[in-house]
Amino acid sequence: MKKYKFTINGNKYDAEILNIEDNIAEIEINGTSYTVELDKEIKSSKTPKLVRQRAVPSTDAHPSVAKTSSPSAPKGGGNIKSPLPGTILEIYVKEGDEVKRGDKVLMLEAMKMENNIEADKDGKIITIHKQKGDSVMEGDILITIG
Repeated sequence: MKKYKFTINGNKYDAEILNIEDNIAEIEINGTSYTVELDKEIKSSKTPKLVRQRAVPSTDAHPSVAKTSSPSAPKGGGNIKSPLPGTILEIYVKEGDEVKRGDKVLMLEAMKMENNIEADKDGKIITIHKQKGDSVMEGDILITIG
């Protein structure tokens, strides 16, 4: 773990702390191992862990909401929302088109980059809420799939 050099009354010592658990330390001094009991418990410092927020898909599905629907509700519906603020460059579908999961539905220009927005579920395009050239904000509903 850590190495130290001491000089006590003219004598030189090379000390190395091998292990610390609770208040017991294993120390090696000039090649001889010793087990030492410390007066107080040493808390080992840990490197802080970087925690990132979980990425949420661009649809209206939320992890805390049950993914089942009532028997009378339409199946497979949902909204495609804008993942970033930007401008719609191209719309590849029209109302009434059938789409499958992964089909490209529109292209969004955000931060000078073209981003393909894909359908995340199978279904029929019910409503296209924005048109080519429209500016959108993050979270705006772009297309409703039924």
